[in-house]
Amino acid sequence: MSLPVRLLRLAAALFGLAALAACASAPPPAPLVSDAEIAAIRANLTRDIAVLASDEFGGRKPGTPGEAKTVDFLIGQLEAAGLVSGTNDPGSAWRAPVDLIATSPQASGLSFEIGERGVLIPDEEGAAFTTRRRVLVQAGPDLGSEVVFVGRESDSITREVAAGQILVMLGEPGVSPQRRAALFALDPVGIVTVVEDEKSIAATRRAYGRERLLLASEEEVRLSAFVTAGAMERVLGKEAWRALEKGADEPGFEPVTIPARLTIEATSKRREFASSNVIGLLPGTKPEAGAVLLLGHWDHLGECGEAPDPICNGAVDNASGIAALLELARRLAASGPHERDIYVLATSAEEAGLLGAKAFAENPPLPLDAIIAAFNFDTVAVAPAGTPVGFIGAGRTPLDKPVLDLLAERGRTTGDPAFAEAFLRRQDGWALLEKGVPAVLVSSAFASRDVLGSYLRSDYHRPSDEPGALELGGAIEDLLLHEELVRRLADTTLTPSLGPAIAPSAPEIAADRR
Repeated sequence: MSLPVRLLRLAAALFGLAALAACASAPPPAPLVSDAEIAAIRANLTRDIAVLASDEFGGRKPGTPGEAKTVDFLIGQLEAAGLVSGTNDPGSAWRAPVDLIATSPQASGLSFEIGERGVLIPDEEGAAFTTRRRVLVQAGPDLGSEVVFVGRESDSITREVAAGQILVMLGEPGVSPQRRAALFALDPVGIVTVVEDEKSIAATRRAYGRERLLLASEEEVRLSAFVTAGAMERVLGKEAWRALEKGADEPGFEPVTIPARLTIEATSKRREFASSNVIGLLPGTKPEAGAVLLLGHWDHLGECGEAPDPICNGAVDNASGIAALLELARRLAASGPHERDIYVLATSAEEAGLLGAKAFAENPPLPLDAIIAAFNFDTVAVAPAGTPVGFIGAGRTPLDKPVLDLLAERGRTTGDPAFAEAFLRRQDGWALLEKGVPAVLVSSAFASRDVLGSYLRSDYHRPSDEPGALELGGAIEDLLLHEELVRRLADTTLTPSLGPAIAPSAPEIAADRR
């Protein structure tokens, strides 16, 4: 399936630049940047990283005083640079609400009844989790719903079989999460995953035990329970349970109703709060021609270590990306006005699953199809000057040509494409790309495993990710690259307006559907 028509229109326009070049002079090269100017850029990046990654900001966790300090700092810097609010909401200037839910498990219980016999599953052999404050479900004979064993199946299970029932599935490392997601889409009241042993239950409690952030708009009432195979043997009898396990691997397997009454209860500690994306705007002289979007996430993890240094300051991830975003905004404001609007977006809750970017995509301040290009800035202070460029999103948008052409002009090369591709869904641009927005991340930090690997192994998501002698050479080169990219894309002469139709020979840009 192809991406929406507007991307193809942009593709046609961009590929048409080669033809235009035959009858128009090539765009003038960007002016050389002096050593003094590079030193000034370095000083600005260092200063902003030091502020954002200071202990005073507490690790920039959403919903904490660190968020308030971060958001105030960002707004102050963008205002000082000459930007205006980009929320398109006079009642909420600069701050676009991101409604979040923080939830962590408190207690749970599972019990079975077989005839007159009851079996209470001890905590070390079973656990249940929900994002709601309390969920209680029952299924079994005479209760209007059943306990249904589905084995290892998900694709073959129908809504008629699953809806309103408690499903029991066999756990399988690496596969179970996707299988559960597919089964939950069929609206069961709960899913019980049978795992190997008590160690598996302990690992599950650790995985589910930490606080989770969710977008309020995406919350679903799901009850996930886990129980050991040994517990199921006690409930049903060893022979009966092993017969079910064996049958699940036989061709033509069909779901089996388990003749037991099952009660599952789970409670959670929960709070709802509003975080904020920060949105600034450099108004263009031809806003009807569309917009360029620059984005990066301001949030980090808050406290995640042990005393005496519990704060995860997030200097590289992602104070460095936000510092680059601010400096780029200053430079573009100073060189403006530009013809197209330029939006600057600092997102919340990226660390929890791109939540701020998703909130922006759900409630954008401009039509998404007006965004002709989006560039994400994340974890930029890693690579030295002269490092090849990682291109996340290559081959997925019409931006390949302008990006690659400029890299060639600057004498820069691209890095390991497979390594960059591995981060496609792990950065904010993905939330936009899913909606058809041409969004990419172009950064020397993602050039290869050799470049990024040392940071990932040492400081990533640890208290040691602190400001100090950070490597900014590659980040400065990347910033100047983006400055010229945005200058060209915001110019309707260098990047013409989209035409009303698509030439039949225009190539399709394939969407990612894997």
